[in-house]
Amino acid sequence: MHKFLDRASKLYYEGTPIIKDHEFDALAKKHDYNKVGHTVTDGVPHYFSMRSLQKVFDLADAPDWYNQGHEVACSPKLDGAAVSLLYINGQLVQALTRGDGKVGRDITDKMQIVVPNRFLFASTGIVQLTGEVVAPKEIPNSRNYAAGALNLKNIDEFACRRIQFVLYGAGPNETPSWTKEMERYANTGFVTVLEDVAITYPTDGLVYRLDSYAKHHMQGFTSQHPRGSFALKSDRTASGITRINKVVWQVGKSGRISPVAILEPVQIGDAIVRRATLHNINIIDELNLEIGCEVEVIRSGEIIPRIVRRVDGGDPSEAYDGGYEFPEY
Repeated sequence: MHKFLDRASKLYYEGTPIIKDHEFDALAKKHDYNKVGHTVTDGVPHYFSMRSLQKVFDLADAPDWYNQGHEVACSPKLDGAAVSLLYINGQLVQALTRGDGKVGRDITDKMQIVVPNRFLFASTGIVQLTGEVVAPKEIPNSRNYAAGALNLKNIDEFACRRIQFVLYGAGPNETPSWTKEMERYANTGFVTVLEDVAITYPTDGLVYRLDSYAKHHMQGFTSQHPRGSFALKSDRTASGITRINKVVWQVGKSGRISPVAILEPVQIGDAIVRRATLHNINIIDELNLEIGCEVEVIRSGEIIPRIVRRVDGGDPSEAYDGGYEFPEY
């Protein structure tokens, strides 16, 4: 089984997975498989190792520090391809795929198209940034689309891909907390995981971490994981059937306008779901959604509730508050 999981892991990081994420997680848990990433034989060492996160499937199993009153930061766990960026004296000099966390493949020629090539505030020293290359949810198999883009040989073809680098880590640290560090880099042109990225890009869980760098580092590290943070994932798909009562249009921090379905409240897992993002008008058309129709909503590892299908026609006359609402300017 470990040989099969080795192969599944390799193909996953290459953007051509042979099993679904939750299936891999279930098999890895059952067979005590702890390897992360895959070894790149012709790769380049990361300046700092890219450790993976400990997976937790129930907050009751979270590390002790989670319930000790510390300041804890929570962010979406994006489902894309992890990348490290190395800056020297504020200038981008190297970008690598995750590989096995120690050695990755050089993709500098591609990433310099996607990320800031120079910091406005950095003048000296070496900084390694880590983040996720992701593609919009509306793209079929968006995780594979993003990871596969990093394997493209034609740089012009890569430049046409709809991908985004979202920052979630930086070192060495110049501020006392992870939150402040992310805010600092957001001011230099980076999109960070603190923004509303879960609305646009796929996720497969939540990340919890001690916000204070000092407290985080005091927890120490295993050979693979930091002990001061963990990923909450779902090992099952929770869903519910409900009705769309109306649709409102919200404006995100980036100025992007997206539709949100206001639902008849429904219990999904341990949460009451009242809203679900629809991402864009194309999703409404593709699923043939109408005010008053019955829909299936899932949470699973997505965390953000998502409508996956229309169940029946419903009765549009039963919708309340007039259907569609647009933001005021």
